[in-house]
Amino acid sequence: MISIIGIVIVLGAIAGGYLMEHGKFAVLFQPAELVIIFGAAIGTVIVANPVPTLMGIVKGLTGVLSGNPFNKAYYLETLKMMYELFTLSRKAGTAKLEEEVDNPEKGQVFNKYPKFLKNHHAVHFLCDTLRMAVAGGVDPLDIDSMMEADLEVHHKEAQEPIGALSTMADSLPGLGIVAAVLGVVLTMGALGGPKEQIGEKVAAALVGTFLGILLCYGIFGPLAGAMAKNVEAEASYYAVLRMGATGFVKELSPLLAIELARRSIPGGVRPTFQEMEGACRGGGAVASKAA
Repeated sequence: MISIIGIVIVLGAIAGGYLMEHGKFAVLFQPAELVIIFGAAIGTVIVANPVPTLMGIVKGLTGVLSGNPFNKAYYLETLKMMYELFTLSRKAGTAKLEEEVDNPEKGQVFNKYPKFLKNHHAVHFLCDTLRMAVAGGVDPLDIDSMMEADLEVHHKEAQEPIGALSTMADSLPGLGIVAAVLGVVLTMGALGGPKEQIGEKVAAALVGTFLGILLCYGIFGPLAGAMAKNVEAEASYYAVLRMGATGFVKELSPLLAIELARRSIPGGVRPTFQEMEGACRGGGAVASKAA
């Protein structure tokens, strides 16, 4: 949501300054220039990237416009979920936990947390780790190395759409020049005609350069930056899952294991120990207040 507000401010400031100089919006309305610039930019992205990366761009932009989900309430829910999993293992045995992680969609714990179940990579990351832990015979350091490798691969994949969008943004000023050159070609063909017609064609050519620069530095460049911040927020979330799983593998008590996870939450969204304890032992009331 905040990204939409930012884009509105950018466009509003440019439009307001243009009107203050008594400019006419009709001159800026050049759909042909927009088709040339934006269409060519999309084409370059399709040429240079595989389908999964293109889908990642769409998913990333959707995530930017819908807002960052990793707030304090989301972290509290995750801490509570891990606490229930670890407590289940202590009370009912590892066999019961193994049933839970083998079928998370049907598990008695995971079913209470539909938001977590929607994050398929997080579900596989946590369940695969716990499955290795309950299988036995695996050193905690080896399990931690597995989690680190998994996170590195996921982070690299998440960076690819950002790089593709940034490359597209960087190409927009150049494509704006292409549109401007085409406008100059049309202007040269109109020489000898009415001055007003020549002036309109020159203005249309300059609008092409304007649109290329605006789309690069005012819209798509910042959107790529926002996508990068969302990826970093997601990486921080996986680090919390990793620390909680590490505590479980080391056979810490459930509360101590999730305290280890809580300490790795970024400070701006980190719940206090009292909030965590209340959410884990007192139901979801505390988490609702944190939202």
